[in-house]
Amino acid sequence: MSEVVLETRGLSKSFKGFTAVQDVNLQVRRGHIHALIGPNGAGKTTCFNLLTKFLDPSAGRILYQGHDITRLKPAHIARMGIIRSFQISAVFPHLTVLQNVRIGLQRALGTSYHFWRSERSLGRLDEQAMALLDEVDLAGLAATLTADLPYGRKRALEIATTLAMAPQLMLLDEPTQGMGHEDVHRVTELIRKVAQGRTVLMVEHNMRVVAGLCDRITVLQRGAVLAEGSYAEVSQNPQVMEAYMGSASAELGAQP
Repeated sequence: MSEVVLETRGLSKSFKGFTAVQDVNLQVRRGHIHALIGPNGAGKTTCFNLLTKFLDPSAGRILYQGHDITRLKPAHIARMGIIRSFQISAVFPHLTVLQNVRIGLQRALGTSYHFWRSERSLGRLDEQAMALLDEVDLAGLAATLTADLPYGRKRALEIATTLAMAPQLMLLDEPTQGMGHEDVHRVTELIRKVAQGRTVLMVEHNMRVVAGLCDRITVLQRGAVLAEGSYAEVSQNPQVMEAYMGSASAELGAQP
């Protein structure tokens, strides 16, 4: 069995009496694509915010590669190799595609916030940036202003900037949200490609994407773990089908 990279023990979060995440025990194994799914309001994004320390837990522990990271700050978590994308596009719209990836690469130089650095001093990053753009099929758009990219390509750029920070664990929050069928397919294949040799934890609402990509799935409902297992196992779980109901329940049985 693969090594556990990320683990939570009794992870909980309450907001003035409302429990958003309740006693979640999660294990993400090295080299896996692991999905967090659940109906709206199930606590998926809150769980992500706890894992990346944008929120502090009310109870429980978070362990990364065997080390307790429960009380660490978000910047420290990122330096350890846990890198996250967000639901809302998080690229610099008035920079080129290449410049966006180059900013991610600057961290290795210790100049992450030196946006005024000259083109000459940053030029040594271009070859590495182009290699990352090639990995996400954006090399031909390197000189394009990011604001001019279609939505699906912006999400691909976000993945490239995430890769630029050399993640050991990638956390992808709703990577296909708001996309048409063509873009969903393109980004799904991109995630499959970049996940080779990496570990991915993703929140995803599209069950066809989950079915086609994920090694293991954790289902949340009202902040608690409802079920866990392979897609075949959770899609046939009566409690999971009841939680999703209606069309979403029917989608659970869809094959990729």
